[in-house]
Parts: sequence; structure tokens; C-alpha cells
Amino acid sequence: MSGNAAEQFNIHDAKTNLSRIIERVEHGEEIVISRAGHPVAKVVPLVRRAERTGRGSLRDRLVLAPDWDSEVTNTAIADDFGLMP
Repeated sequence: MSGNAAEQFNIHDAKTNLSRIIERVEHGEEIVISRAGHPVAKVVPLVRRAERTGRGSLRDRLVLAPDWDSEVTNTAIADDFGLMP
């Protein structure tokens, strides 16, 4: 929301209209929830961290070394994390 004040709902109205509020938030609006006229919460859109295309989305992009699961590699990783006795 750029420059516009967030719309405010009291808790009762927010509970009654939660589906509509969520729909508005999904479209980029910010909504403030108030109790007795005092703002107590803000509902804002979540920013997705990564767009995944589904399983196998790294196929042909990720190359594993031939020894990626060898005893030597596993021991080195365990040692790096302090898991070796």
C-alpha cells in the first residue's frame, strides 16, 4: 500500500468479515484490527519467498559430485557439525 491509510475494522467486524478481509489483503491491501478504537494488529499480504514450479524443478540444474554420499563426505560433514565422537 503506497501512501494510503490502512482500513480499520473492530474485532467483531473482523471476525464477521474475515473472508472478505483476507480477499482484500490478497489483492495488496493492509487492514488494521482494533479493540475499543485502539489498533492492535495489522493484516498484511505475505511476500512469497520463491516461486517453485513443482517437484523436479532443479532437474538438470543441480549437479552432484560422484562421491556426494560417500563415507568420507559424510564423515567430513559430521565433523563440521561437531557430531563426531
